[in-house]
Amino acid sequence: MTIDTGIHTSDVIVIGGGTGGYGTALRAASLGLDVVLVERDKVGGTCLHRGCIPSKAMLHAAELVDGIAEARERWGVKATVDSVDWGALVATRDDIVARNHKGVEAHLAHAGVRVVRGSARLTGARTVRVEGVRADAAPGALGERTAGGQDLTARRGIVLATGSRPRTLPGLAPDGRRVVTSDDALFAPGLPGSVLVLGGGAIGVEYASFHRSMGAEVTLVEAADRIVPLEDADVSRHLTRGLKKRGIDVQAGARLLDAELLDHGVRARVRTERGETRTVAADRLLVAVGRAPVTEGLGLAAAGLTTDERGFVVPADWGRLETAVPGVHVVGDLLPPPSPGLAHASFAEGLLVAETLAGLPSAPVDYAAVPRVTYSAPQTASVGLTEAEARARGHEVDVNTMPLTAVAKGMVHGQGGLVKVVAEAGGGQVLGVHLVGPHVSEMIAESQLIVGWDAEPADVARHVHPHPTLSEAVGEVFLTLAGRGLHQQ
Repeated sequence: MTIDTGIHTSDVIVIGGGTGGYGTALRAASLGLDVVLVERDKVGGTCLHRGCIPSKAMLHAAELVDGIAEARERWGVKATVDSVDWGALVATRDDIVARNHKGVEAHLAHAGVRVVRGSARLTGARTVRVEGVRADAAPGALGERTAGGQDLTARRGIVLATGSRPRTLPGLAPDGRRVVTSDDALFAPGLPGSVLVLGGGAIGVEYASFHRSMGAEVTLVEAADRIVPLEDADVSRHLTRGLKKRGIDVQAGARLLDAELLDHGVRARVRTERGETRTVAADRLLVAVGRAPVTEGLGLAAAGLTTDERGFVVPADWGRLETAVPGVHVVGDLLPPPSPGLAHASFAEGLLVAETLAGLPSAPVDYAAVPRVTYSAPQTASVGLTEAEARARGHEVDVNTMPLTAVAKGMVHGQGGLVKVVAEAGGGQVLGVHLVGPHVSEMIAESQLIVGWDAEPADVARHVHPHPTLSEAVGEVFLTLAGRGLHQQ
């Protein structure tokens, strides 16, 4: 084994191989830039290995279990779930993740992105030191015959994309069995019989939904006055109703007082919205109270950078996602709001930064047009402003809502749901679209275009939606707002 102590120079250094990082690297390489991507774990990041992909794989399995129950109880199909083979379920999930991981690695290799596997530390505004470089890096990657450290220099710029980690609560250290975070919840041993979920945002709701589908008794605790508090109030209300109908104990406006670890679970005290103290015993406590940016050991000060009080790296120029240090850009979960910390937003941010570094004009990310999805049962999907946000910003609005069960396909599904559109009064621009119900994650793309292109209800009403579909309800809402309503009274 040889020791490579030389300094490697490239056009761009990307630190972090999650969605924002590898998205930046792929686009920059496609524009002819020489790119080095530094990742201390596996390319793909949290989304691919511990978040989006494995959780949605498990939620699909949960949907199949729910479908068997619906077949039996609603359609007369005499089927039951005898048991869930946890090992087989996990094997399928891991196969999906592994194939996606290989795909990302292949894309990077094909694009000519050189991968350094180690921990990066800034040593200046254009220089990086990578420690612990692996000797088993992929063929052709920097570090494949290297041990120890490596120094990198960027001609055009450095992109920070080190992502985030789950926030924890004092005195509740995750042990991977009784107390888990969203990063390790799906990798804990077996299926628990009962779960206490702390946090009613998208992540907490998804995990509550999954465990309930798998037969667990679930208590969901959210400190805000409603779950998914970033969503429209009507969406939150319908989602709460749907989760309670499934037997999930939803406690909004509540907080954890304390928790005691037992040999095979936890015992927690919860203060409810009414001020009552409840004791909840569960096999597992799942902490889903948000995520924190990862900057420890990154050496920000050496490059002249600081974080804000929440730990985010704030751009000086949001149109370029460039920090106060010229040439140092940031994407993904390191960014504060309005960046939503979502994988698809990270891809968009990566495209913007790569094109900026290549000297190309690129439109800033329109965060108002980034869709949000919660993959629970029922699902939620939204884009743009909520009704409350629109009114708070001084808009005079027209609002139209329609239950999904008002269209034939909604009756077929029989799971309830809602379409809500918020638009400028008098036929003006559509400000927000909000959905809750079955499969709405697959319906939101149309509304993303509607909001992103500043469409008006009349623009949408000219286009014909297929019948019978759930999307037909979206079309009906816009027809009514445009003064051409058919079925909506």
